[in-house]
Amino acid sequence: MIQTTARRALLTLLLIRWRDRSRAPGLAGGLLGGAVAAGLGLGSITVLVTVLWISSPYPDDGPGGSLHVAATLWVLAHGVELVRGDTLSGAPAPVGVTPLLLLVLPLWLVYRAARDAMDGGAEGDGGASAGAGPGRAADPGPPPVSPRAAWRGVVLGYLAVGTPAVLYAAGGEPRPSWPWTVLCLPLAVMGAAGVGVLTAHGRPCGPVGRVRAALPSWTRELILGRDARPGAAARAAGAGVAVLLGGGGLLLAGSLIWHGGAARGSFQRLAEGWPGQFAVLLLCLTLVPNAAVWAAAYALGPGFVLGAGHLVNPFASDPVRLLPPFPLLAAVPDAGPGTTLHWAAGAVPVAAGVTVGWFTARAATTPDTDPGTTAGAERKTTAGADRMTTTAGSGDPDTAPWPLGRTAAAAGLAALLCAALVALLAAWSGGALGDGALARFGPVWWQAGGAALVWTGVVAVPVAVGVRAWRCHGRSRPERTPAAAPGDVGDRRPPAPPPAPAGTGGRRFRMPLPSLGGRFTRGTDKAAQEAPATAEADEAAVPVGLYDQDDDALSAYGLPPADSPAEPPRTR
Repeated sequence: MIQTTARRALLTLLLIRWRDRSRAPGLAGGLLGGAVAAGLGLGSITVLVTVLWISSPYPDDGPGGSLHVAATLWVLAHGVELVRGDTLSGAPAPVGVTPLLLLVLPLWLVYRAARDAMDGGAEGDGGASAGAGPGRAADPGPPPVSPRAAWRGVVLGYLAVGTPAVLYAAGGEPRPSWPWTVLCLPLAVMGAAGVGVLTAHGRPCGPVGRVRAALPSWTRELILGRDARPGAAARAAGAGVAVLLGGGGLLLAGSLIWHGGAARGSFQRLAEGWPGQFAVLLLCLTLVPNAAVWAAAYALGPGFVLGAGHLVNPFASDPVRLLPPFPLLAAVPDAGPGTTLHWAAGAVPVAAGVTVGWFTARAATTPDTDPGTTAGAERKTTAGADRMTTTAGSGDPDTAPWPLGRTAAAAGLAALLCAALVALLAAWSGGALGDGALARFGPVWWQAGGAALVWTGVVAVPVAVGVRAWRCHGRSRPERTPAAAPGDVGDRRPPAPPPAPAGTGGRRFRMPLPSLGGRFTRGTDKAAQEAPATAEADEAAVPVGLYDQDDDALSAYGLPPADSPAEPPRTR
């Protein structure tokens, strides 16, 4: 066989050696990843704004104005409040409604950059195994990436590109508010990068460990204890938020269909011609997630505000006079007391609570097996003179369902996480559109979060307990087999095959195979080969062929008997 060795290119080897000798592994890759993430987000928005500017028949400004609008939108996508100075009164007016669809883009890019920075050593490891050969030491690859170095590199690289963009956006109208810029932009980047590092690395020590140690004992036991299931609670909370947002989207679509004439009229009043209508359509699409959050807050009960003193909820809707002609605002319910149709929106939080409870109960009754086992597989243990077969749902702590208290606590934790997510989305989806009567638009975050906690907590806990009891009903109990003989306790070797009958004249060749836990015999006697074997011996002893290590075809062959009897002469 011809030995071949895969070799790396010279440039790849130089890059790997330079990375290996760096004093902070992961910092250089994090800096590059953060800068690329900021550039991709800024470039995507710039391309979209430039296309709209080119297609506009009557542009108000030149290319510099379109670039300024792109930079301003990129800053707004991080939750930064803008300030508009060209008002009728001359006083600056804030613009704080952040399109959630724009918010997803930079956060996702930062998250991916941080996760890829933690995986920087994978390429070197894969190449090391390919370049190693006989007589040649394997390349150990780059050192492990430090979570702090990767996180620090991504944040610094992103801010290094974002700072010039913020300075450029501050030179026009509208401009970013400096207090909001200093607060929101770094916090958003650090949070997204931290989630990416945690996803790739697990739970590193350091600040996370210190915060974990500062928690009360009951909270730490509930979230991070031996029997805790924070991942299950997080998945249940995410499912509940998804149901809330989906139900809010359905309410929004139904209201738009109900008020279709008003929505169509406002759409035609805002722009003339297909370029302007296309721009309005894009603006509506970027604000659809915001409207879905508003509709979810409406279904939860607190509703949302359309300016100071104008509250809209299922029980009553205050009349609003000066609403701008915008298609999504046409879906606002008519002024007046609520009806049965408005109260039917309460089915959305009920469905969210049922979803949280069902996900929690499914996690509580699903066997939690080890990496090398399969869920629901039988595991046999021998203790003393009794042999017990443990199945899913038995007393094994890895496969037994959670206790009722643990299930209820997990459902409560999922409801708390769901409420926190709803409050965060409500805070991001609303904001100010001016001063005075326009100072408050959208849901109040603490009211929406509190209502979500009440709805999901009241519904999810009994649903989780009930579904757990229903799924556990009829599960099998541990089955005990009769006690084994004293000499057979702990002896798992298959019984030896019966001896060959007298008069056969054939010797037997025994070949031990320790990797399979048994021995196999080969002989020339046909009766010995056809001797009956027990079911346990048949399961443990599986005959396999022998293979030559240097044989390319890997063809199997058998060994001849040790002393083959001579063939008797034939007589005629």
